[in-house]
Amino acid sequence: MSKFSFVIIVLAIVLNLSACGDNEDAAHDMSQDDKEETTQIDHSTMNHSTDGKLPDGLKEASYPTYSVGSTAIIQANHMEGMNNAEATIVGAYDTTVYAVSYTPSNGGEPVTNHKWVIHEELKGAGEDPLKPGDQATINADHMHGMQGATGTIDSAIETTVYMVDYISTTGEKVTNHKWVTESELSKTKE
Repeated sequence: MSKFSFVIIVLAIVLNLSACGDNEDAAHDMSQDDKEETTQIDHSTMNHSTDGKLPDGLKEASYPTYSVGSTAIIQANHMEGMNNAEATIVGAYDTTVYAVSYTPSNGGEPVTNHKWVIHEELKGAGEDPLKPGDQATINADHMHGMQGATGTIDSAIETTVYMVDYISTTGEKVTNHKWVTESELSKTKE
């Protein structure tokens, strides 16, 4: 076999392998885009602003890291425009916060790992924190179809949660947003 034929064969193999790699990357990228689109669709039903009404039994935090009236940077992407927005703290509360999965009570696609629902927003949850895998009826309306749905606890964290006001990075004014955890906030640069 001549050197020229050998080079052609090697180039053909390299091009073929790189084309396969591009297809796999495209398939991977597409599945990532699909996931992001699904997340966006799920969050488009989220009530960004609320009336600020608190559930019964919720206790104010004694020594929150971020006091009422102070500002912090949100480091969470529960919805579009939230990450890196500057928030004003409206309230700080000590509780157990849950990520929950549920099927909306009004039908629709199941919602997985929704962040956040607090202990006081779960009907008949009792005094003790729930554990991953436990089920409870959600008594909150952060998203359409959430109220009255049976949720499965994905994770549980005892922490301080915050109700915040902020201007999203997309320009939307959000008031009394429920909830951001302490770990999802960082100090503003002074």
